Amino acid sequence: MSQSALPDIHALPQPGQSIKTYKTYLKTLAADLKTRFEAGEHISALVKMRSLRIDELLQGIWQSYQWGDDIALIAVGGYGRGELHPYSDIDLLILTSDEGGDYRENIEGLITLLWDINLEIGHSVRTMSECAQAAADDITIATNLMESRTLAGNSELQTQLMNLVGPENIWSSSDFFRAKWDEQILRHRKFANSEYNLEPNIKSSPGGLRDIQMIGWVVKRHFGAQSIDELLERQFLSKEELDTLKEGQDFLWKVRFALHILAGREEDRLLFDHQRTLAEQFGFTDSDGKLAVEQFMQQYYRWVMHLGELNDVLMQHFDETILRACEAETVFEINSRFRVRNGHIEVCNAKVFTKTPSALMEIFVLMASNNAIDGVRASTIRLIRKSHHLIDNRFRADPKNKRYFLELLRSPQRVALNLRRMKRFGILDKFIPAFAGIVGQMQHDLFHIYSVDAHTLELIKNISRFRYPSMVEKYPMACRIMQRLPKPELLYLAGLFHDIAKGRGGDHSSLGAVDAREFCEQIGLNKRDGNLVAWLVEKHLEMSSVSQRKDIQDPEVIRDFALTMGDIQHLDYLFCLTVADINATNPTLWTSWRASLMRQLYAETRRALRRGLENPIDKQEWIAETQLGAIEKLEDYGFTEAEIRALWANTGEDYFIREQIDDIVWHTRAIANRVKANATVVLIKEGGLLDHAGVSQIFVHTRARVGLFALLAEAMEQLDLSIQDARIYNSGTGYTLDTFYVLGADGESIGDNPSRISHIIEFMREHLEHPERFTEVNRRTPRQMRLFSTPTRTSMTTDLNKAQTILEVITPDRPGLLARLGRIFNQYHIQLQNAKIATLGERVEDVFFITDENQRPIDDPKLCKEIQQAICRELDEKANSKTL
Repeated sequence: MSQSALPDIHALPQPGQSIKTYKTYLKTLAADLKTRFEAGEHISALVKMRSLRIDELLQGIWQSYQWGDDIALIAVGGYGRGELHPYSDIDLLILTSDEGGDYRENIEGLITLLWDINLEIGHSVRTMSECAQAAADDITIATNLMESRTLAGNSELQTQLMNLVGPENIWSSSDFFRAKWDEQILRHRKFANSEYNLEPNIKSSPGGLRDIQMIGWVVKRHFGAQSIDELLERQFLSKEELDTLKEGQDFLWKVRFALHILAGREEDRLLFDHQRTLAEQFGFTDSDGKLAVEQFMQQYYRWVMHLGELNDVLMQHFDETILRACEAETVFEINSRFRVRNGHIEVCNAKVFTKTPSALMEIFVLMASNNAIDGVRASTIRLIRKSHHLIDNRFRADPKNKRYFLELLRSPQRVALNLRRMKRFGILDKFIPAFAGIVGQMQHDLFHIYSVDAHTLELIKNISRFRYPSMVEKYPMACRIMQRLPKPELLYLAGLFHDIAKGRGGDHSSLGAVDAREFCEQIGLNKRDGNLVAWLVEKHLEMSSVSQRKDIQDPEVIRDFALTMGDIQHLDYLFCLTVADINATNPTLWTSWRASLMRQLYAETRRALRRGLENPIDKQEWIAETQLGAIEKLEDYGFTEAEIRALWANTGEDYFIREQIDDIVWHTRAIANRVKANATVVLIKEGGLLDHAGVSQIFVHTRARVGLFALLAEAMEQLDLSIQDARIYNSGTGYTLDTFYVLGADGESIGDNPSRISHIIEFMREHLEHPERFTEVNRRTPRQMRLFSTPTRTSMTTDLNKAQTILEVITPDRPGLLARLGRIFNQYHIQLQNAKIATLGERVEDVFFITDENQRPIDDPKLCKEIQQAICRELDEKANSKTL
């Protein structure tokens, strides 16, 4: 539809007579803008066009009322700037002189009409003095008025108002800047001070449109400038920076415009619901290494990163120019290249980097070693960014630059901060070219909440934290181990390279190990150190996988893992890297349960390594030691050894391998002292395993029956308990001994809450004894999880040593998942022996150790295929359901 096809707004009928006509006009305008957008018309023209058309609409409606010369209709905020996206609010001020007439009826009629025609408006009605007072009291109102323009009525009123709310009367230039900067700091804090949010807000997230607007507001208030372009004339911006600002704004406008059209309303959140659609709309396609949506989001993150960096530089420049202009300067020389001015390092002259390129590395070493340096002067940041081209193969091969980089990694403090600065200023990905490939790269799931580069630097930050005394309580073992690592710089290097090959296709751990080994050789590390770094990169997922997916109570699992480690030093490095990695992937993953699993795996492996891999502990010796330890404690409660042995008579060996002595005592006493011979026993306590804290253990001793696991899973689901680990033992007497480690829905343990514990015990007993009284509870699947309905993947393998089948299920998470799997187990007469439950964002990776009803592995290929098909069919049919 052409612009001329739009109705002539001045020919529209009087208000109240043809609301339908106004609505038609707005629909026609929306359709025309959508057509133009899809045809590729420049986004700035479209944003301005909608504002112009709304101007004409409002002016025509305004003129159909009778007004005096003491009132005006004024556009404020984004509309005042002449920027309107398809569903942006239209912010209006109806301004009257202090002695203005009574226009109440006209104003009510005008506002009602605008609502009736479905125009999204935000409005205020104020006199001149009321406006001035409101602006003096509220920085947001003052900001909106700065961008005001008269649409209709007496334009002189707006001119007078601008004088009243100017910096000479309220919000001086320095006060305004300080208030707006504080406002930005709080806004950024809401988004974790990161441009990399899974579902970013295009307007308010760091690097978003608000950051661009922030620059414009300061420019207008301090310099009286009408546009950011004037910063170029005043040498506050380079031509390159101005181009980045404008191109970045156009990109964000384009995304926002498309998002409004797609959502059919004002929507500034780039939700998962829309990311895939927009990626397709903008022409991205899936490749071997990256999904289309990941490519689109990488482009988004790179733009907001550039804009965030530019905002940082300009805010610091404004700070130096506006807030600190009159401060007394404190300057001290560091060397012939650098000095510190009021706590910020700067070059001694503009040719420092040209004459001495290695100063590009030196500056970060100086900041790491000198606590008196708070940051970098804006002018020097600009020079660093302009000097990127100096970092080439020759620069990277220079021994001095290699030495500087290793010196930074060996610094006792501020390593993470200065690596982050190197990345922020564009130096890190120049010095390590492979790093450039992961900048802004996002994985489209709920597990990885940061882009790969942001995750990597968060991991480095976590490693640094292991040196802080304040972190000992949260990471006790990692902090102790960190103190004894002979070369912490090797851990930092492994952290920098652990995910560097993501997005290339293939195994990123193996590919990254190759990159790491080559880089270590290039910077002059000896072969032994380079091999350790490469090994850490290649094995960086091993410890997490074994602790969460394997039975770490099994001596053979510990022995195999110890063989992989080889020695305690490799184990120490890998433990610290793994803890830092998990916490940097998604902080919510580091639950007390995962921490305890990691500690237990570390402790058992360290013990195996000290004992010597050629002298593994004998299985029968392990069982005998456990039983004797439990008997000694039970005898203190009055039991005889004969009584105890009789209670254990038919209990399998696995029970004494996998359970701790104190737990065996706890279980045995409860079973022996139950009131009725066939009564169900339900016990609850905190912890139970080595160093377990913040997790609850539920022990159930009940009659063995078909569907028991499904019943237990359903009961815990209804109790809002999340199963982390499950161990099922057959006592040989028709009863089972089942141990579950659980967390509440909030990720915390049940805790010392007698009433809740009593309720859980009674509910579970009732559920087990009278399952017919309970119906399946349907729960709504969270919006984000419904969007990641990837197909279920399963595998079945046989462990000949343990005579069990290992079933792995990887599927989107949803309420009632374990109960559904339990019902499938019933259908195929599967006996569950053990389960490892791992929830990673929107997906679960569960491992079940199972047998047939005769306690034998399930090794019939046809039956294995049928079971897996049944699981996939059941789960995938429910994956997109809103309720389960």
